[in-house]
Amino acid sequence: MQADRGFEELRTSRLRLRRSEPRDAERISAYRSDPEVRAHQGWERTDPDHVRGEIQEMLDRVPGQRGGWVQFTVETVEDEQLVGDVGLRVAEDEPGVVMVGYTMAPAAQGKGYATEAVGALVEYAFETLDAEVARAYADAANAPSVRVGEKVGLVVVERFDGHDEGVTWHGVRMERRRAPDPR
Repeated sequence: MQADRGFEELRTSRLRLRRSEPRDAERISAYRSDPEVRAHQGWERTDPDHVRGEIQEMLDRVPGQRGGWVQFTVETVEDEQLVGDVGLRVAEDEPGVVMVGYTMAPAAQGKGYATEAVGALVEYAFETLDAEVARAYADAANAPSVRVGEKVGLVVVERFDGHDEGVTWHGVRMERRRAPDPR
């Protein structure tokens, strides 16, 4: 794995992925607090102050280094609308594995933004961070999230049950291995 100390941003034809900043907290909190979104994502608290604190803590981290999630705000290139957030984290106990996560605002869902952003993040993990495996977890009941993973080449490799405060939920682990170097 290689750390990317000089990270500035990732761009696609329609999106810009930049480091999340404390000024993004209100907008990220708004969609992550939506009950439909909250049901499928892993943040325990989504109030603006907590989100701001999480973002502030992540700003000290370097993409590709061990030590926790690094979050990126997803904005449209055309009008700089914040449409979601994605993140990555180097797996602590599995060399070469980068975890990716993604959450899109409800108003931005169904437009291909998640697929575009996650695809860019996975390629960044392989090409810049030198990851061997990109991995994502999803609630098995969240079919759109699983489809995003599949569209960027992640394959369901495990189905499992999770237990949280007496509630059982069903999850999937999706992975994609880096293509072999043709040389």
